[in-house]
Amino acid sequence: MNGSAGSSGAGRQPEAVIIPLLFLLIFLMGTVGNCLVLAVLLRNGQVKNTTNLFILNLGVADLCFILFCIPFQATIYTLEGWVFGPFMCKAVHFFIYLTMYASSFTLATVSLDRYSAIRYPLHSRQLRTPRNALVAIGVIWGLSFIFSGPYLSYYQEFQLANLTVCHPAWETSRRKVMDVCTFVFSYIIPVLVLSLTYLRTLRYLWKSVDPLQGASESKKAKRKVTRMIVIVAILFCLCWLPHHLIILCLWFGHFPLNQATYALRVLSHLISYANSCVNPIVYALASKHFRQGFKKIFTCLLRQKAAKEAQVARATNVLSTLQAEPSKET
Repeated sequence: MNGSAGSSGAGRQPEAVIIPLLFLLIFLMGTVGNCLVLAVLLRNGQVKNTTNLFILNLGVADLCFILFCIPFQATIYTLEGWVFGPFMCKAVHFFIYLTMYASSFTLATVSLDRYSAIRYPLHSRQLRTPRNALVAIGVIWGLSFIFSGPYLSYYQEFQLANLTVCHPAWETSRRKVMDVCTFVFSYIIPVLVLSLTYLRTLRYLWKSVDPLQGASESKKAKRKVTRMIVIVAILFCLCWLPHHLIILCLWFGHFPLNQATYALRVLSHLISYANSCVNPIVYALASKHFRQGFKKIFTCLLRQKAAKEAQVARATNVLSTLQAEPSKET
């Protein structure tokens, strides 16, 4: 991710308004959407299911990214320099990569979970328990901390002329190695795991169905869940690919730093950040369970609002009556 140094320069006034507005849109959609996902899963007691536990973890990672990263990154395009101090300079970029690793590792784990559930439904029951899922989630966050830990020293606050900027502090060779390792461990390996497991899962699902008898209700449900998770995984791969490709081009290809490439870098950031708000949309479109859950929450909120308005109206009427009684007596 770019430091605040990348925001300086003349002729960028329109983006100082447009880009923060896009960040605001991502922030609002992501916050509301992921909070709804967490509410549906927690409110209905769905966290006893291993797949739902991983979806919950993915929502937590996306929500952390939205709350702790996007607001600070948006200021790069509106403020002249970095104003949040040296600690936040390190912490924000650490959280960006921490949540990115957590998301990619979670998606890879979900793909293995779906494969075992569909390919070995009986034998996998002993392995696919909520307790083991929580252990896997703990391992995911532990590995994410380990892999993203170096970014606590990767970025540092600098004084550049009259500006304070948050910029990479490592020497070029170390940065190159770190960026390549991030690409391999946070993207290439998870994508390979996703591709292999889902290809085998989908092939098994389609081969195991008798065209004359059709699929059982259980297999239909598993297909729907698998299709939804596959879409989420594909979107993750597509959203983060431009970001990684641009970094690789900066190190190993020809990528001049000019206005055109600057626009590409900004676009890659927006696309990768937007990944944190698309999953709830996928859940709403692909899952009847989530649609019903979202509807229940909105209905509950509307009822609470109506009840509060009615309570205020009753209190107002009582107050008006009490005020009117002395005037009648006089």
